[in-house]
Amino acid sequence: MQNALRHWRHGACLLALLAMTASAQPPQAATAQRDGQHDFDWELGTWKTQVRRLTRPLSGSQDWVEYTGTSVVSGVLDDRANLVELRIEGPSGRIHGTSLRLYNPQTRQWNINYASAGNGMLTRPLYGGFQNGRGEFYGPEDLDGRAILVRFVISDITPDSARFEQAYSGDGGRTWETNWIAIDTRIRASP
Repeated sequence: MQNALRHWRHGACLLALLAMTASAQPPQAATAQRDGQHDFDWELGTWKTQVRRLTRPLSGSQDWVEYTGTSVVSGVLDDRANLVELRIEGPSGRIHGTSLRLYNPQTRQWNINYASAGNGMLTRPLYGGFQNGRGEFYGPEDLDGRAILVRFVISDITPDSARFEQAYSGDGGRTWETNWIAIDTRIRASP
């Protein structure tokens, strides 16, 4: 029974995710005209990163911790992908991870994949893209054995700064709780 319930919840989360990404996308004709392959080009280079992280997401906790460090973003695969290496630390420890962002020219969407040096595991990909200077990416994930949705937003993009925000939903996307806020400031551009 528990296994069937878990699969139902996971399926419900996937249906909610599909509905959100479908409604967030422009009409098909507009999507077909736009090639988003270079949407992350602005980010290539080295960045100072200031991060606030909610310690126990979806638990009712309001305990946040802060980190500072760097993000280094490099183009790979003929700039159809990029690799981000994140190194931050603070009073509560260190985070060292990497994101691989891949562009699919058929769907004209990006997928974001994250791996932490702490556990060596790759997360499920988040899918989405940029529209009007804002990136939105969604995907399912497990949080302590619970099926949830993840939303990752990139906003306030300038040549020398950007904001990254991650939120979780435990109710199929009806409500969201922000659990990660990063403000990046450029140190140097990619050579």
